[in-house]
Amino acid sequence: PILIISENADKTFSRAFGERTIEEIGDNEVLINVKYSALNYKDALSASGNKGISRFYPHTPGIDAAGIIAQSKSADFKEGDEVLVTGYDLGMNTNGGFAEYVKVPAGWVVPLPKNLTLKESMIYGTAGFTAAIGVWEMIRHDVTPDKGKILVTGATGGVGSMAVAILNKLNYQVTASTGKLEQSDYLKNIGASEIISRNEVNITSPKPLFDKKWIGAIDNVGGNTLSTIIKSLDHRGVACVCGMVDSIDLNVNIFPFILRGAVVVGLDSASRSMELRKELWHNLANDWKIPNFDILHREVNLENIIPEIEKILQGGQIGKVLVKI
Repeated sequence: PILIISENADKTFSRAFGERTIEEIGDNEVLINVKYSALNYKDALSASGNKGISRFYPHTPGIDAAGIIAQSKSADFKEGDEVLVTGYDLGMNTNGGFAEYVKVPAGWVVPLPKNLTLKESMIYGTAGFTAAIGVWEMIRHDVTPDKGKILVTGATGGVGSMAVAILNKLNYQVTASTGKLEQSDYLKNIGASEIISRNEVNITSPKPLFDKKWIGAIDNVGGNTLSTIIKSLDHRGVACVCGMVDSIDLNVNIFPFILRGAVVVGLDSASRSMELRKELWHNLANDWKIPNFDILHREVNLENIIPEIEKILQGGQIGKVLVKI
C-alpha cells in the first residue's frame, strides 16, 4: 500500500491509496521495507498540498520510517538490517514513510539501537527525537533537575507528550500547559507533576519581565506564549522552541537576556548531524527510555490514516499516532 497525494487541475488536492513501482518512488542508495511510520503535523500539511512542505505532486508524505533494508548500494548497510529514518527531506520532496517501501540516501539512515524495537522507534519518531534534542539542550546548558520546574506547552501533542515523559524519566519536575484540561489524567500518567491552563502562559501585560517561574521550557506554541515564557524564565533559564500553532511572530524585549541571561534555542530536528542522531537515539533506547509507551500512542493501519490527518489538522490529536504499514 502507498498513500498518494495528487494535485488536481483546479489546484485542489486529493488523497488516495494506490500502487507505484520501486523505480517510481525515487533513485537512492538504500531501499527500506517500511514496517512502521508515524503521523506528524508536517505530514498532515504535506497531505493537504502545502507547497511550503512539499513542492511536487503526486507525492507520498511520511517524515518518519522504520523498517528493514531490502536493497543497499552502501557498504554501511546490508539486506536485513533494521533501521530508522527521521527528518532530512523524507516525506517532504522525497517520497516518505506512508508506503511499503522508501528509497533514501545512506547518509539519512540510523541503525536501530539495541534495546529498541522498530515499533518503539516510531512511537518516538520525529516528535520523540525533537523532544530529545530539547532535553539535550537543557543538559548542555546546565539545566539540571535540582534547578527548578520545566514547562512543556502544547503538552498533549506529539512533541509535548514525549517531552513530558522523557523529562519525568530523568527526574525533572514538569509543569504541563494545555488547552485540553480534560486530559489532565493522561498528562499525570505520562509524568506531569503540575498541569496548568494554556491561558496562564499567555500574559498580555506590557511589563518587560514577569515573576520567575521556570528554569526551562519546551514550547510547541510560539507567539505570545513564547514571549510569556521568556519573560518568566529564572536566571540562565532555557526556552527550547519547536512550534508555532499560536503565531510565527515573537514580540519580546531585551531584559530577559541582559538581566536574567535567558537562552532561547531552536529545535531544528530535520537537519541534525548523524553523530548527534546516533547519540540521542542511543539515549532514547537506554537511560532516557520512557516506561509508558502504551499510554503515549494509538496504532492505526495505513489504510485508516486519512481521518487521522484531518484530526491532527484540527488540533484533536492526543499523544502519538503510530502508523502500521
